[in-house]
Amino acid sequence: MTTRAALARTAVLTALTAALLAACGSPAPTAAPTPVPTVTPTPSAATATTATATATTAATATATATGGASSPTLLVTDFGADTVTFVDPARPGRAADLGSVRVGTAPYGLALAPDGTAWVATAEGVAVVDTRARTRVALVPHTTRTGPVTTGEYRGGGMGIALSPDGARAYVGVNVPGGNGTLEVLDTATRTVVQVVPVGRRPFDVDVSADGRRVYVTDHDSFDVVTVDTDTWAARRTEVAPYGTEGGLGSWLKPHYTAVRPSDGALLLPFEGERLAVVDPSTGRVTVEPMTANTHQHGVTAAPDGTLYIVGTGPIDPATDAGPSLTVRAPDGSERLVPLDGPHETVTLSPDARTAYVSGGFTREGGWDGLTVVDTATGRTTRLPVGHLPLAVAVLPDRP
Repeated sequence: MTTRAALARTAVLTALTAALLAACGSPAPTAAPTPVPTVTPTPSAATATTATATATTAATATATATGGASSPTLLVTDFGADTVTFVDPARPGRAADLGSVRVGTAPYGLALAPDGTAWVATAEGVAVVDTRARTRVALVPHTTRTGPVTTGEYRGGGMGIALSPDGARAYVGVNVPGGNGTLEVLDTATRTVVQVVPVGRRPFDVDVSADGRRVYVTDHDSFDVVTVDTDTWAARRTEVAPYGTEGGLGSWLKPHYTAVRPSDGALLLPFEGERLAVVDPSTGRVTVEPMTANTHQHGVTAAPDGTLYIVGTGPIDPATDAGPSLTVRAPDGSERLVPLDGPHETVTLSPDARTAYVSGGFTREGGWDGLTVVDTATGRTTRLPVGHLPLAVAVLPDRP
């Protein structure tokens, strides 16, 4: 998509109805949650044996895709249910699904402590999951009033979530349908909300600086990142809108997720496979670098060496835009693209950065029940049918 085309598209999309703007536009009604069992049993030994016997080649291919190293266990949030699902990406097909645990309605973001405790943002509150025992041990209700508990893209409740470097606090962005959201601060020891900070609309993502002194809240519908000082709780808004804010709630050209650059703490926000907004969190200054994927982009994460992995969900205009992809962007700005089959939402890396796990859930219609496992060196992909519209993915720590 050219810059001119993208800007023109904003004006056109402003006139569309809310139904056509399900991806990033005005709120639409949501359905009531569908009950699911508290625990989905792990596949039986007979099923696993059959799957292994009939899919040895596929298992070998998956092991190759993960670089030959031992495969970690993953945890994904099931936005299409009220569960989190445990996943073994080395197992072929449906055998990769290790079972699920109920956490709360429409789980979204996920933060994992070094001891394996998972903090999960749901429409009802923040669920605390013991991933070793595979059970929910607490649910901390939101103190922000978000209206009735619902499901779907515009539901109220927790969205982005992150932990402080020392693990003492959990920070969750809470969406308030039709208005500005909040950042709720949880004391992880007492499992209580100890601070509430006003932020912008639909806080898709929450990130924390390496020293823990700042929290960054990426607000999709208000075109901004709010920086919160964790000593004073003072908040500063930085507009991040490389295409401008024309179109308002109806615009597609809004921020979604943010990566913190390891080398200098800069905030990196991709837009449309065309522009990477680079925000200096100290000054709020925004610069823009060119990108090449030419597709609507959502999730982003940074490897320790500064390489960016960016999820392209697919075209806004199929006549001019490219399809879904994973952009691998080196620190020098050079890029290579890995084509993906269908829309995806977020991306998480293995500890050695040799494998990327890309969630298929997507926040709008068109998502699918599974992950794509990507060998980051070769671009080889393997699809795993796991979870229920999985959004966030975390790599569980090795057992001692």
